[in-house]
Amino acid sequence: MPASLEEFWSPRVRALEPYVPGEQPRIAGLVKLNTNENPYPPSPMVLDAIQHAAGDKLALYPDPESLQLREAVAARHGLQVDQVFAGNGSDEVLAHAFFAFFQRAEPLLFPDVTYTFYRVYVQLYGIDAELQRVDGRLRIDVPALAERASQGCAGIVLANPNAPTGIGLALADVEALLRACPDRVVLVDEAYIDFGGQSAMPLIARHANLLVVQTLSKSRSLAGLRVGFACGQAHLIDALTRVKNSFNSYPLDRLAQAGAAAALEDEAWFTKTRDAVVHTREGLVLELEDLGFEVLPSQANFVFARHPSRDAAALAAGLRQRKVLVRHFRQPRIEQYLRISIGTREQCSALVGALREVLAET
Repeated sequence: MPASLEEFWSPRVRALEPYVPGEQPRIAGLVKLNTNENPYPPSPMVLDAIQHAAGDKLALYPDPESLQLREAVAARHGLQVDQVFAGNGSDEVLAHAFFAFFQRAEPLLFPDVTYTFYRVYVQLYGIDAELQRVDGRLRIDVPALAERASQGCAGIVLANPNAPTGIGLALADVEALLRACPDRVVLVDEAYIDFGGQSAMPLIARHANLLVVQTLSKSRSLAGLRVGFACGQAHLIDALTRVKNSFNSYPLDRLAQAGAAAALEDEAWFTKTRDAVVHTREGLVLELEDLGFEVLPSQANFVFARHPSRDAAALAAGLRQRKVLVRHFRQPRIEQYLRISIGTREQCSALVGALREVLAET
């Protein structure tokens, strides 16, 4: 037997630092504002579509091309179906994109404060990465990133709005980065775009190097269904399809495909629930500022805030004692911030009440 059971692992697996998801507690009665889930249920059309799909055909494999879903995405964004790729959550889509486009001699570029799964992907695939420092206000320094990209890179990955800050980029900034490295892919991860950001979808027609990734987990209330997609010119979608069919040719089950397509068709439900989240976000920002917090401008379904005289870890712990969960990242430059998902008005009121109690403690 080996000295350690980890000797059975390959060297790369031993070196991995896996992504740590937000806590999914099994305790009743918690106000859960830590994982950016939508506080409202999905469209009733989603449930009807899933029930209809849950018949005898579950004994058969689903459509490996997810054609119905891809047609729904294409119709919504004014694209052709061969410009859409569907995957099992946007994280799987991102994983395929990192494998398909960024394994090159030059480094991949992305901000030092962003979605931490990007660092996991580069470890997993052995991709050289160069993190670009955000500025003192935690904003992406677009001119500096464009200048670095013009010197040669494997590509650029951006979350827009960025996570965990919630700060969005204008389309002009995205286009500047597309022009800076025209022979490399610029991936724009738009997980939170529907809550106030400017989508890069309109740029696809004139930029062969643009890949836009979105998810139905946030604005469509389908985190439990696991559906994501990518949009770009057909040659990029072909590359993703080659990776998918070399890994898992049936990534989306029948229920997910049917429910996701229905969610995209119910624009009225989407608009109603999205607007409710945005309205609650704006009210929460004002209440947090009244409590002395500094809140970054958010175009997402969460806010990123810090208190100038209170430790963020202690605040998170105090909230948890009062059955309110928020997300705290023990990472350089953002360790004094809390990321707070936007819940219902009642949930946000409970958060504010709990914060008042914590702040009142000596």
